[in-house]
Amino acid sequence: MLTAVVLTRNDERHIARCLESVAGVADQVLVVDSFATDETVAVAKEHGAEVRHRAWISFSNQFNWALDQLDDDTEWVLRLDADEYLTPELREEITARLAGLDGDVNGVSVDRRLVFQGCKIAHGGVYPVRTVRLFRRGHGRCEDRWINERILVDGPVVHFAGELIDENLESLSDWIERHNRYANREAVDLLDREYDFLGRGGEDAGGRSSGRGALQRLYFLLPAGLRAFLFFLYRYYLRLGFLDGKAGTTFHFLQGFWYRYLVDAKVREVRRCMAETGCDVEVAIERVLDIHTWRLRNAAAEA
Repeated sequence: MLTAVVLTRNDERHIARCLESVAGVADQVLVVDSFATDETVAVAKEHGAEVRHRAWISFSNQFNWALDQLDDDTEWVLRLDADEYLTPELREEITARLAGLDGDVNGVSVDRRLVFQGCKIAHGGVYPVRTVRLFRRGHGRCEDRWINERILVDGPVVHFAGELIDENLESLSDWIERHNRYANREAVDLLDREYDFLGRGGEDAGGRSSGRGALQRLYFLLPAGLRAFLFFLYRYYLRLGFLDGKAGTTFHFLQGFWYRYLVDAKVREVRRCMAETGCDVEVAIERVLDIHTWRLRNAAAEA
């Protein structure tokens, strides 16, 4: 049996599209909602999903909790965000191939394609992003990170050619607000690399062994602020981001420069608080970013 797991909060514009894309593919759907104030829950129930409620701590914590709620009958788990959906090609491939996979195969990766303001982003190193979204229950878990987390699978992974589409329908203002929050989370991850207050190994926390991981490690060695500018040049020119048109230019500038610079600026703000007040890094994070790191630590301990 295949169970789709979707995490939601105020996703009434997206949840129907998401659930309709897995209809006939997933045998059941578990929606874990963090107390939406819109019609997300009602729409999910109309589409036959089971809905459970839980306060949000982090994506990895929420998703791993959802895994522990699944029925024993679940053999495969499909992870989707509310603003994502399966293409018809991926639907057909899952239906045709999943049951016939060798018994030692524990995961399936797919290519995630981002759509920004109606534009399919095809350059800048953003596509294709190969990501594991299907795995055998009991053989996959979300890594303990607060942002940019992956599903780690303890066995062979095969690749399906169909695409997973990530298309948020909210306004640009909403995109900026969300990425401002993401920047807070990523600032915490960067500070944890140095101070290891979450007990995840400091510099090794969330490390990558792939070529992409090597580029990330090189990025962290560059001076803060400057690296955001160099990263934008790399994405926009060397990785041909300019070929994505006007909407693509907006995306690559905001996500490749503005967001990266904002993360560095928030890290500097936390360090300035530490220098001016003499407080430790966790107190400074709470004062500047309004993030309680003890909640992350406790959540990791309970996982």
